Amino acid sequence: MSDISFDTARLHVLGLGCERGTSPAEVLALAIEALDVAGIGAAELAAIASIDSRRLEPAILAVAAHFSVPAVFFDAPRLEQETPRLANPSAIVFARVGCHGVAEAAALAAAGPDADLAVAKIKSAHATVAVACSGLQKA
Repeated sequence: MSDISFDTARLHVLGLGCERGTSPAEVLALAIEALDVAGIGAAELAAIASIDSRRLEPAILAVAAHFSVPAVFFDAPRLEQETPRLANPSAIVFARVGCHGVAEAAALAAAGPDADLAVAKIKSAHATVAVACSGLQKA
């Protein structure tokens, strides 16, 4: 989490999950949709977060580059710790990757223990996205 710089403007983390080989265009379109749903602009984004098995996934790296924010990654056991805070835990995702959610869990893990979901999981054909807001705004 040390790569993320939260401040009064950048309070949000975009959590992403995708199938291997998903097109960057699909994931970016989904990310933009989630920001629109949240009613936030790109300047309010502090980071992109996902599961560590997607550390080299071109689509996730492309979204981070598009928004000029760091991409941070968490292993499945760390994401599993976020399960009580997930809006949409999934047994199917657990069976595939070892945690009950990727997009929501990664966004929450990166945004911190006082974070809330601003946008619960949204799906496209091959990807998921969620937005978490850092607890800094609650101070």
